[in-house]
Amino acid sequence: MRTVIAGGHGQIALRLERLLAARGEEVAGLIRRPEHADDLRSAGAEPIVCDLESSSAEEVARHLRDADAAVFAAGAGPGSGTARKETVDRAAAVLLADAAELAGVRRFLVVSAMGADDEPPADMEPVFAAYLRAKGAADDDIRRRVNLDWTILRPGRLTNRPGTGRVRLEPRTGRGEISRDDVAAVLLALLDDPRAARVTLELVSGDVPIDQAVAELGSEATEVPD
Repeated sequence: MRTVIAGGHGQIALRLERLLAARGEEVAGLIRRPEHADDLRSAGAEPIVCDLESSSAEEVARHLRDADAAVFAAGAGPGSGTARKETVDRAAAVLLADAAELAGVRRFLVVSAMGADDEPPADMEPVFAAYLRAKGAADDDIRRRVNLDWTILRPGRLTNRPGTGRVRLEPRTGRGEISRDDVAAVLLALLDDPRAARVTLELVSGDVPIDQAVAELGSEATEVPD
């Protein structure tokens, strides 16, 4: 299996790259800065320099040829303003989906955010509100696509604590924390399981082993309406 990850130098992406490489799979990461290439190689991933804010869908699709899955794990990041929430958190996710369709890559995972379906409250910090709106707009676009076997994953508040391997993974979990280790492990399990397609899921720490939580999706998870 070959997986291409947008935002390949992100904290969750690097963890997922290590997990995929450890089991002998091909993994590539799309990165904006060439100086990040060695970090990807250290994680066992092929670095591909590709700026999603300036590339066309056709250009990105060339990097997805022969891939079995694509993962959108990019983000404008702390310190960015409202403009880059639009160009990265929304537009780049849509661009990767367009490219996946052009390349014939059906399996498509998105790392999104809790609260992305709701209009932010009036007193929310404006840049974070723009981030949630951008994530929600991207998710809505992707959920309308019939040519992608998409899964949208919405983690709770991210921590750098060691993963426990136990989570709560449901269409609605409520607020909570989750380690980046466990987010990466859940993404790995979701890539493996076709029952995870076409569902929007929230993720927080819990008591259920990750493999069991993903296996239970076939009987319990339901698609969140557009």
